[in-house]
Amino acid sequence: MDILNFELSEEQEQFRAVVRDFAASEIAPNCAQWDREEVFPVEAVLKMGALGLFGLPFPPEYGGGGADFLTYCLAIEELARVDSSMAITLEAGVSLGATPFFLSGTEAQKEQYLLPMIAGTALGAFGLTEAVAGSDAGATRTRANLDGEQWVIDGSKTFITNSGTPITKCVTITARTGPDEISNIVVDSGTPGFDVAPAYRKMGWHASDTHELGFNDCRVPADHLLGERGRGFQTFLSILDGGRIAIAALAVGLAQACLDASLEYARARQAFGGPIGRFQSIAFKCADMSVAVENARNLTYKAAWLRDHEKPHRQAAAMAKLYSSEVAVSATREAVQIHGGYGFMEDSPVSRLYRDAKILEIGEGTSEIQRLVLARGLDLPVE
Repeated sequence: MDILNFELSEEQEQFRAVVRDFAASEIAPNCAQWDREEVFPVEAVLKMGALGLFGLPFPPEYGGGGADFLTYCLAIEELARVDSSMAITLEAGVSLGATPFFLSGTEAQKEQYLLPMIAGTALGAFGLTEAVAGSDAGATRTRANLDGEQWVIDGSKTFITNSGTPITKCVTITARTGPDEISNIVVDSGTPGFDVAPAYRKMGWHASDTHELGFNDCRVPADHLLGERGRGFQTFLSILDGGRIAIAALAVGLAQACLDASLEYARARQAFGGPIGRFQSIAFKCADMSVAVENARNLTYKAAWLRDHEKPHRQAAAMAKLYSSEVAVSATREAVQIHGGYGFMEDSPVSRLYRDAKILEIGEGTSEIQRLVLARGLDLPVE
């Protein structure tokens, strides 16, 4: 995409159409049931892998698609127009599962972990958040002590996506490995002392896999250190900006779904002798929603473009994530209002969108953290 003419390339448009068709045929007919039953649809995720979605932003030498980051964001946006649970499964699998190995892994680690993640036959997770270390990620309490040729891990992690699925291969965790030292360590699924608690019961994202993780005298080989010792927090920060752009893309897709549903309902719903879309109270809601979605998309695509061209993009990523996530929440509220009582019923798609949207203002940096990043970028002495 040329940032001046706002046009996607022909290849990007074709790829968007492929993902849209996939979402319509493989996800749309089933996502309401997955949401209702709170199941993680392994077969659908494997089909996403077979389509090449998990390998999109990685180079061909590792089996990836060699696509730019914007194309990856297009895939997330299209999935989110149908189901946010599948969109976040892709986003977390790429941004949090595979990317740390791509950036920091040895060739042996890439062969063992990255290749199956890129192929979409395995998922990885990233364990950062703890009960007392959410936005303040540097407050990590999980510890890993080197005992001969093994790391001995004790601690816990909370709200970890893709951490307990049948195809989860490993979880990369942040742990204190010394005074003022945080490192990344890979823990394979099924390792003794690594306990995956039952899945959380969440307000939304019911088909997304999320667990609390416990580590009690959990021992992994010394070569499971990912990257340089003491550089774990820096590695996390290096992947955070890309993750925020991807979450913004998810929010754009969800907000677009709200607009699509609202327009369809406003044209079809009859009241007082005609479609409710003829009333300004409804038409103006849709008009405002369309402006917000367009602005969110532009911010998100610009941030992705900056990243693809290796230009500074931390501020752009924070703007995109902040604005798009808040637009998504507002759009769901308006969509439910337009649908009236039907929007409040669980059988209504906008009801699911409403429940799924709120986490977007929280995950991968809350709205408050995004505002903090932006304020500091404006050279304000904010704390």
